[in-house]
Amino acid sequence: MLENGGKVYKEGLLEKRSDGLLQLWKKKHCVLTEDGVLLLPPKQHDQPQHHHHQHHQHQQPHQGGGDTGKVKELHFANMKTVDCVERKGKYVYFTVVMAEGKEIDFRCPQDEGWNAAITLQMVQYKNRQAILAVKSTRQKQQLLVGQMPGQKTVRSPTNVA
Repeated sequence: MLENGGKVYKEGLLEKRSDGLLQLWKKKHCVLTEDGVLLLPPKQHDQPQHHHHQHHQHQQPHQGGGDTGKVKELHFANMKTVDCVERKGKYVYFTVVMAEGKEIDFRCPQDEGWNAAITLQMVQYKNRQAILAVKSTRQKQQLLVGQMPGQKTVRSPTNVA
């Protein structure tokens, strides 16, 4: 479904707390992939079509009105942890902590289990990265071992001198 051919594990609406002073909850269309979480503007047709006049002044077609049109990717490489903060009523509130210390608050209906899904994919991503890192260090070691005899002969004249 994604342009880069990545797998989509979960998709749906999440509410994200905005950074502003008001800290409003904004609906985001969320896509969980094997590399991270994509936050997209909610699909317009998901929302009931109320024709309020205020609404139309607000939504200027693609002039960067607010953060409605931006796609944000929370990449697992930059994600430290997912904290499940609390369950209140029908919602579960959780925080995604990024490597640079930024915290992003989300909430979703409890039965959707987004926090568990994101945590699971993040752990699997980190495990994959760790395995890749081990493989690449092994390859480097093998290369070094292969070069050792050659290096000794280069070094031996200086040892003699």
